[in-house]
Amino acid sequence: MIIPGEMLPGGVLLRLLSGDDAEALRSAYTANREYLAPWEPRRPESFFTVEGQAARVAEQLLNFSERRAVPWVIEGDGAVIGTITLSGLTFGPFRSAYLGYWVAADQQGRGLAGAAVASVCRAARDRVGLHRIEAATLLDNAASQRVLEKNGFEPIGMAPRYLHIDGEWRDHRMFQRILHDGPPEN
Repeated sequence: MIIPGEMLPGGVLLRLLSGDDAEALRSAYTANREYLAPWEPRRPESFFTVEGQAARVAEQLLNFSERRAVPWVIEGDGAVIGTITLSGLTFGPFRSAYLGYWVAADQQGRGLAGAAVASVCRAARDRVGLHRIEAATLLDNAASQRVLEKNGFEPIGMAPRYLHIDGEWRDHRMFQRILHDGPPEN
């Protein structure tokens, strides 16, 4: 699967995750630890180390090689300022995946999340061959809901106690985007 990088607004690069990204990810997650805490699972201290990120990168790259995920980083001025991932790739008649993303606190309001989601939707349709993408947000995450809706995602319901976020099972608003209505490709 060939997934080219793409320039986003302000000279920011969306590119596939690399085996060399562990230190940059450690730095990004450490700098955004408090900002991300209400929106993510609780992380062990090892998550915020180069070794912890190297293990995550290796797992994500294995998932990519086995066509189970497509992990990208959002890079500005040589630093990782966010990530976006298609995970749980399913082929056959379903041809679907889950979308997850974040952008650094000091990069908010630049349109980067929306541009990254738009780019990933194009890649999912044109390069990966998916029919749909599903995403979930916490009920009170209005900013992420706006990003999804601006990118053609439609709300499809609410999932009670969907993910364990910040120490408790939290309800999520579910979204999907249909990418095309053509027949599945091999």
